[in-house]
Amino acid sequence: MPDAPHSEPLSGPLVWQARDLNESDWRYVIDDTCLAEIDAAVAELRKAPVPAQDLSADDFDMPACRALMARVKEGLADGCGFALVDRLPIDRLSKDEATTIYWLMSQMVCRPVAQKLDGTLIYDVHDTGQKALAGSGVRPDKTNIDLTFHNDNSYNNPMPDFVGLLCLRPAKSGGVSRVMSFETAYNALLERNPDVLGRLYAPFVFDRQREHPEGDAETITAPVFENAGGLQARLGIHQVRNGYEMIGTPMDDETRGALAALEDVFADDTLQFRFTMEAGQFQYVNNKVIGHSRTEFEDFDEPDARRHLVRIWMRAEGDKAYSG
Repeated sequence: MPDAPHSEPLSGPLVWQARDLNESDWRYVIDDTCLAEIDAAVAELRKAPVPAQDLSADDFDMPACRALMARVKEGLADGCGFALVDRLPIDRLSKDEATTIYWLMSQMVCRPVAQKLDGTLIYDVHDTGQKALAGSGVRPDKTNIDLTFHNDNSYNNPMPDFVGLLCLRPAKSGGVSRVMSFETAYNALLERNPDVLGRLYAPFVFDRQREHPEGDAETITAPVFENAGGLQARLGIHQVRNGYEMIGTPMDDETRGALAALEDVFADDTLQFRFTMEAGQFQYVNNKVIGHSRTEFEDFDEPDARRHLVRIWMRAEGDKAYSG
């Protein structure tokens, strides 16, 4: 039996609108003490290089950075659910060095896990010029299209607990980050369109993006909302639309109406928080309770100047492999 919708509005730190947030709720500064630890770690790595994925945060003495990332984790788990860490000294670091420090600091939040069946732990987010068509396996993060609110790996199990993004290079224009609490979205639906909530607790079809063992089904079914010690969401409207196209079954009126109601809420600027990431900054979201997205972007013509983000997935339970 599907979970039943909450009949009363949700409350707590995850019920926020943009106007409710102070900078101190979401911005975490890499101070001079932490920068000195980063410089020392980079100097050590320049003397004896090691691939990032072979390094543990325990390999370095970085107490100030650990204290900073402990506050980040607290904000993700018990605060507004997202964080912007500002910032690595990108002007004096190579791309690989910045990625390595981000890898180490992310481990201070939670254990990194694979983002693909092939075991990819550090994933590049950039426009490849491909099209994210149904069944193609091309993820929307490999394009420059507007990404509506979603959580990562909504189309497979298990979903990561936390998602991190390091900005190595921003776009020429656009690519604005957006975050919204699913509890805020739920309350808006309860007020504006409560009749759709029951459908959101029932299964939808998701395109699995070809991230599944050979011979497995190309789609999965799962609800958007569930009550699991609090409201949790599984949402990828792009993957849902592609999923129904792949099985050759049109969405019925109830399904289309539920998605349309969600999109109306996601379009409400007052319910979301926006920021533009700059080189050296990285963001984290609590993946099951915060939806994240980005606007369409225009890139530079020069390959070395094009938008480039680096993603890490983190999960505390299960195996480190993609399938958990």
